[in-house]
Amino acid sequence: MSDSDGASVATAGHLDPYCPYFAAAMGVVGKRWAGEVLRALIPDPLRFGALASAIPGLTESTLSLRLKELEAAELVGRVVHSERPVRVEYRLTAKGRALGAVLLDLNSWALEWMTPVTAPPAVTATSPVPPT
Repeated sequence: MSDSDGASVATAGHLDPYCPYFAAAMGVVGKRWAGEVLRALIPDPLRFGALASAIPGLTESTLSLRLKELEAAELVGRVVHSERPVRVEYRLTAKGRALGAVLLDLNSWALEWMTPVTAPPAVTATSPVPPT
C-alpha cells in the first residue's frame, strides 16, 4: 500500500518490504551511539558531562556530534539555564519522548535475547598507546 506520495507504508495486515519513513527513522536512530544517548535521556534531562559519564566508551566528540544530529532531528532539546556558571541540559522533546516507548520496548527485547556488550574504554588524548 502507498500513501498519497506513492511511498510504501505499513497497514493492518500488510507490510511492504520497504518503507521510506522507517528508513528515515533508522538513518537518525541507527547511527552509532544515538540509541544509547536517547535511552539515557528517557528518565531525566542530563548535562553533557553526566551524559558522557552515563555511556561507557562514548567519547565527548562523538557525543557532541550525536547531540547536534538528534537536535536537528528534533528528538533532543538543548536547554540553557541562565545562571553563573551557565548550565546546559539535554532533554527529550515530545517527538523524542514518543520514540522513548519504542526504545524501552527494544530494551526489553534486548534483555531477553541479546548478550551484553562490554564497552571498550573511551580513547582520550591522555590514554596510553598500546604496544604494537
